[in-house]
Amino acid sequence: MGFHFFQLPYRRGFTAQVSFDQSINEWFRSATGWFVDAILAEIPISEGVGIPWVLIVLVLGASYFTIYFKGINFRGFFTAIRIVRGRYDHLEASFPEKETAPRGTNGTKPEHATEAKEGEVSHFQALTAALSATVGLGNIAGVAIALSIGGPGATFWMILIGFLGMASKFVECTLGVRYREIDSTGKVFGGPMYYLHQGLLEKGFPRFGKALAVLFALMCVGGSFGGGNMFQVNQAFQLFAYVTGGADSFIAGKGWVFGVLMAVLVGVVIIGGIQKIAKVTDKIVPAMVVLYVLAVITVLCINHTAVPRAIVSIVEGAFDPQGVAGGFMGVLVQGCKRAAFSNEAGIGSASIAHSAVKTRYAASEGLVALLEPFIDTVVVCTMTALVLIVTDQLIIGEQLSDAQGVVLTSNALESGISWFPYLLSFAVILFAFSSMISWSYYGYQAWSFLFGRGKRMEYTYKIIFCCFVVIGAAASLGAVIDFADAMIFAMLVPNMIGLLILLPTVARELERYGKAIRSATENEAR
Repeated sequence: MGFHFFQLPYRRGFTAQVSFDQSINEWFRSATGWFVDAILAEIPISEGVGIPWVLIVLVLGASYFTIYFKGINFRGFFTAIRIVRGRYDHLEASFPEKETAPRGTNGTKPEHATEAKEGEVSHFQALTAALSATVGLGNIAGVAIALSIGGPGATFWMILIGFLGMASKFVECTLGVRYREIDSTGKVFGGPMYYLHQGLLEKGFPRFGKALAVLFALMCVGGSFGGGNMFQVNQAFQLFAYVTGGADSFIAGKGWVFGVLMAVLVGVVIIGGIQKIAKVTDKIVPAMVVLYVLAVITVLCINHTAVPRAIVSIVEGAFDPQGVAGGFMGVLVQGCKRAAFSNEAGIGSASIAHSAVKTRYAASEGLVALLEPFIDTVVVCTMTALVLIVTDQLIIGEQLSDAQGVVLTSNALESGISWFPYLLSFAVILFAFSSMISWSYYGYQAWSFLFGRGKRMEYTYKIIFCCFVVIGAAASLGAVIDFADAMIFAMLVPNMIGLLILLPTVARELERYGKAIRSATENEAR
């Protein structure tokens, strides 16, 4: 998703509007600055180099999950592809004995992945719905900033952390399906709120689990309004105005118009729930990723003679003790930060979308989910890094602004074909739109956990969400969005605790699905 790594200079507006924005920003910063500082605090590791503590948790957790499941992010890769392609759909036709389960948080009985092939979307739709929330603005602008600070070598660590993050996604999304709840209408409710509550209840920690679940839900709701909504539409509008003439653009100073249009489009999609969202994302996500990657590949083909040199610079720069931004540690930190904050592995948000899948085997969707960091970080972010390196757009060793970061990527594409920046602008709007509709679903799921599942509560949340779309495009509320971003990163605290406690459950689900695959393979061989 990439929050706050891409922020163009805000347009000139009326003095009264600027004054209002500044007043809101100052008040909110004074009230919430302590929380933002605590969540985004950095631990100094060398002179001039610090590493966010949340990054340490995410990386260590991903590394432990990789070891615990014996490299599931690698050995399960091709199995995941076969699942998405429908190779194992026939396994859903029959299933072994049911198992008992405690009642759900709202009186419904959890499916527990062993009772029925209930759900709302296919494996592919669940994957694209989750990807739509992670593949976003940070993949385009954030990579440029990371490489400008850490040099080309940051790409190496970005790729490595992307691979490790695949294990985190596997764990949390397996649990998302395992502990999901399905109401009488077939609507699915799932995510960390449910596996923290029900999973820890099974382990004998009912109060602790409920407290973690409520904490996660509160953070998720706040994050959906800010980083998953206002920030996305604000930056999409900024880039659209920038590409269409900047201060002279026909839409300059009219963010509310852009916001109303986006709010209508978002509202039309999210009113239909996850099934409508999935029907949109399974078309938008492949289209926007292919669109962006084709543009990048075109530039790489034009500069094909420079590609080998770029690869060498990535490998050499990754271990250069005399590198920029504090040498080796600076390069490592920048690569890890970009990867971890881009794919959100360990945050828990993706498990909400994946829990709606139609399957009886929780581990089947966990395996599908591990493809997310690969696509988001290993493919899209690496492609961006390569095109920046081969076109010599990087300003190595300098701390760039967010505006300069997106301009670098735009210039890199423009060096191939003059109209590519317009293509980039269109891709960014698609990225923002898809992120918003997916985060609306994340936020609603958390909202329903806190306030109930009635239609009134559902439409109350969705109306508020659409109102924030307009506000996000029309105002510059930096401090508010800073707080919302911090809430998203804070989601990792209760989520990681739950993942570590529930690892044996994930292992059992993986073994159960593995046995089903082996049995089916043996039967086919006879």
